[in-house]
Amino acid sequence: MRKSFKVAGHVFSFSIPKGHSLWKQLKQYAPFEISGDDNPIFELEIVGSLPELPANEVYVGNEEPGEPVIRLYADEESWAFEMAPYSGRPICGKALSNKDFTKAQLMITNTQDALFALNNAAMLMFAFRTSSMDTLEVHASVIVNGGKAFLWMAKSGTGKSTHSKLWLKHIPGSHLLNDDNPIVRVHEDGNVVVYGSPWSGKTPCYKNEHYPAGAFVEIKRSPDNNIIRKNLFESYALLYSSSSGLKNNRAMADGLHSTFEKIATKVPCYTLECRPDEEAAKVSSSELLVL
Repeated sequence: MRKSFKVAGHVFSFSIPKGHSLWKQLKQYAPFEISGDDNPIFELEIVGSLPELPANEVYVGNEEPGEPVIRLYADEESWAFEMAPYSGRPICGKALSNKDFTKAQLMITNTQDALFALNNAAMLMFAFRTSSMDTLEVHASVIVNGGKAFLWMAKSGTGKSTHSKLWLKHIPGSHLLNDDNPIVRVHEDGNVVVYGSPWSGKTPCYKNEHYPAGAFVEIKRSPDNNIIRKNLFESYALLYSSSSGLKNNRAMADGLHSTFEKIATKVPCYTLECRPDEEAAKVSSSELLVL
């Protein structure tokens, strides 16, 4: 059984056996479902077994306690992923993709975490496949106000979601677009657009909506509330550090760097030094909502 979905204008599909328990867990994908396949950029198939996986390790994520486990392997013909919700928990999924990330097979190895495996395999495929398509999968929380999307960016636990909540509470006309993994795309006309996605971390916010990018804002904890516009180099560095993709892979990196440059020269980026309080939201909104 196969279903297709469209995120940020890119179509992808899942092939999952009829009656599989995963079908009942895919509510977050429902807003993005389309009829037909419309030439998907990648296909992800759930299978019962996989051939031998590549053994050359090319990436291991932060495996500190409580952090998700993501490991990547490669050879000349394929890529492989291993995933677990956090260190110390069994690997829940292994995926094998062809070299250009157009087709992948996913084997669920721990049914309790099947949705985590599917989500992360899909996110990896999406990020890698679109790296040359002026598309970024960004680690950010996104507030929409005044018809524009504002992205709060920082390391996990630094205050992205907190600042979104402050806008929702104190800045009229605000709503949440996504709380962890929005998609940013540069279109042929040069416009930078922010899209909701089926992936939103711990906050269930799966909206098939899109808005022009208003600003990218790095959150930094501080005893004072102050917002400072970044220069071009600093803006580029913020986009680089907050986007998914293998920057040490030449093919992916070339596409990503081109996208970073287009965004950094088009959309303002800021540093928000702040406390987690109402005044912080008012300081940031007074600057951003007049752009």
